[in-house]
Amino acid sequence: MAEIGKIYGNIEYEDGYVQPLLLATLKARLPPELLVFVNEASSPPPLDCKLLQWRQYEKIDFEHLLEHSQTNLANSYVIRKALIRKHYLSTTVSHWLTKHPESVLKDHVKPSVEFEVDYAEFLDDALLEAFELKESWARNEGREPSEREWWILKPGMSERGQGIRLFSTEEELTAIFEEWDPPSDDEGDEEDYAQHSGDDEANSVEHVDQEDSNGNGVITSQLRHFVAQPYIHPPLLLPNPHPSAGRKFHIRTYVLAVGALKVYVYKPMLALFAGQPYSPPGHSAESSSPNDHLASHLTNTCLQSGEREGSVHAFWSLPTHLDSLPTSQDWRQDVFDQICKVTGEVFEAAARSMGIHFQPLPNAFEVFGLDFMVDAEGAAWLLEVNAFPDFAQTGGELQGLIAGLFEEVVEVGVKPFFGLQRGEATAEDDGKKMVQVLDIDLGRR
Repeated sequence: MAEIGKIYGNIEYEDGYVQPLLLATLKARLPPELLVFVNEASSPPPLDCKLLQWRQYEKIDFEHLLEHSQTNLANSYVIRKALIRKHYLSTTVSHWLTKHPESVLKDHVKPSVEFEVDYAEFLDDALLEAFELKESWARNEGREPSEREWWILKPGMSERGQGIRLFSTEEELTAIFEEWDPPSDDEGDEEDYAQHSGDDEANSVEHVDQEDSNGNGVITSQLRHFVAQPYIHPPLLLPNPHPSAGRKFHIRTYVLAVGALKVYVYKPMLALFAGQPYSPPGHSAESSSPNDHLASHLTNTCLQSGEREGSVHAFWSLPTHLDSLPTSQDWRQDVFDQICKVTGEVFEAAARSMGIHFQPLPNAFEVFGLDFMVDAEGAAWLLEVNAFPDFAQTGGELQGLIAGLFEEVVEVGVKPFFGLQRGEATAEDDGKKMVQVLDIDLGRR
């Protein structure tokens, strides 16, 4: 029999930035007389012990998790592609809006055109029903690039900003796919197809097939499913004297999903800025295509070389008031309120309308990274949902923000499962760091 009250921790995050924070948090937040790390135990933990798995997705023993639902807790759900795959997320939102046309998602998620294509020569067939694109292209005929409607192309399984491109005409979209076409080697084609036909739940990257001049790698296994969305322009830009003035940014929001199903938004957020000042797509200063100048459009710091100084800021450190926004109130609080509403709604949409592709477990929790773009009118637009987000992009200066996140995850997602009381919060922190945005019962025990 397992020792009464002992909690065994199998903590293998395999990330030099995250692992020390996890270990420090667990040691600080769980009673030391109850916590036993598996790698420090004198013998393997009993099969029926209380076990916490906090590992990379591929290393989680889901079979054990499902067989011991009362005693085993893990840091990931098994199935959640309804949120983390861009083409599935598009379908999730579309299905939800069909049933709930007044949902907040209609004003905070750009409509998507979804299609599948392997090679440029098949693009015409893939776009047979892409009426929104064809109508936009028709409107763009005869217009100067700076006057056109622009679209952003995203591989459905991409991460870290890879494979994202801009286009405004059919010719530009075709050129993008021609750029990605592999050499005409039959054996190579078959291998590429086999690699990108898979659709596992892990947010992993197999290999980089090509590398453009901006380091915007293209993952062969991602090049099949695509979404195209209207490009958000103009974005909200900060004025001088802010160190990132004039640069486009997005907000990284950390979201905790617990059991089946409560969802929380971690109030400390990040603002991630592009590496170059913003230049609208089609601007005359651009020599050819905006895809030659993606550094001013893409705000993912993974695509930036060198130090991240000036690219990552704590969201709540941004200026309280902006003259460009028609409000005398704190625009940051308004954006945060929007983010909370959208987050709760999109998780409920996935849980209720895409149950096959999003299956929360009662004995699991997961931290997601949601990205939002704020437009010049102050509206927050959901860009994507990331599983196993790259915490290291926060950098060393703001590492405390991530440490605080893990502390909240342990308090909200771990301790209650093992029957432990939450720690006492200070008056400053009580109810402020983790904001609950959804509490539904999916009937899973």
